Amino acid sequence: MRNSTRADVDPFIVMDVMEAARKAEESGRHIIHMEVGQPGTGAPKGAAKALSQALKTDALGYTVALGLPALRRRIARMYGDWYNVDLNPDRVVITPGSSGGFLLAFTALFDSGDRVGVGAPGYPSYRQILSALGLVPVDLPTAPENRLQPVPADFSGLDLAGLMVASPGNPTGTMLDRSSMSALIDATRAMGASFISDEIYHGIEYEAKAVTALELTDEVYVINSFSKYFSMTGWRVGWMVVPEDQVRVVERIAQNMFICAPHASQLVALAAMDCDEELQGNLKVYAANRALMLSGLPRAGFTNIAPPDGAFYVYADVSDLTNDSRAFAAEILDKVGVAVTPGLDFDPVRGATTLRFSYARATADIKEGLTRLAKFMAERKK
Repeated sequence: MRNSTRADVDPFIVMDVMEAARKAEESGRHIIHMEVGQPGTGAPKGAAKALSQALKTDALGYTVALGLPALRRRIARMYGDWYNVDLNPDRVVITPGSSGGFLLAFTALFDSGDRVGVGAPGYPSYRQILSALGLVPVDLPTAPENRLQPVPADFSGLDLAGLMVASPGNPTGTMLDRSSMSALIDATRAMGASFISDEIYHGIEYEAKAVTALELTDEVYVINSFSKYFSMTGWRVGWMVVPEDQVRVVERIAQNMFICAPHASQLVALAAMDCDEELQGNLKVYAANRALMLSGLPRAGFTNIAPPDGAFYVYADVSDLTNDSRAFAAEILDKVGVAVTPGLDFDPVRGATTLRFSYARATADIKEGLTRLAKFMAERKK
């Protein structure tokens, strides 16, 4: 059967690593998962309880395409609580995960053939979704001195229709401060391009609060999700904030693409937003894990790492150890049972010499993983 050229997208390598880890576990091995950006906790207990109650009285059918009004209002309130931003709830659009948000944003903002800049290293699905929609992703190689985040000089003269940024970033965990975010927004506006801010890791910060693009302007698309801070990866529910004149544009596309985000997931999300104590407890675990990683990885021999301000990743330059990160990750999994992600997922050019380590799981797993990594590196030196 014939396929479209748009279907020719690269695989999401971390999913292949997950499958290899699953097969190893199926054979009886104990695998430490440092490959996937998934909290080790589930949805907050109070949120699950709220859904249980709703199931007794509600058929949970379609919602309106923009999402449950109560959830949209609660998200808008959160922007006031977290950032002192007075947000009109009408600008909030509930989506089937952040991935649904990307599809809606890219479809609403760009025409076939438009060029969209994405920082490298960066979340691989930006590139693949753009390509699948007939758009042209333009990798912007970022520099260590810029904390592996894009700066205006990276896309000067490139004729872009849009710029996609993420802060905290995946795979690096680095963040844009207010002045850096402002400079990117200004440079994008000057070239007549659209600005999209992926803020999925907001709430998971350690030494400073992440800056939302909405603190600086209303003329941006902001995409977020309940997957990370709210520990709801499998529920597939997220949100977008768009300018007021874009709401109906996005709504029409959402009606046809998705009808709505899952009703049950929206109810869980609404309840999760009031489970502060449990969510802050999760954050304390990530902070403890981060401290372990920042001391344990260099001791093991992974010394060139990006400074993770947020999220739950450490991105390491392993060019002194390998020029084939995919084979290197497979060797680590085979020899000591630790699953890590090759950097090729995030940077097709330079990713052959980088690895991403996730510390989203339980602290006991992180300690065991670091012990195994140290053993692997010691054996490798012999």
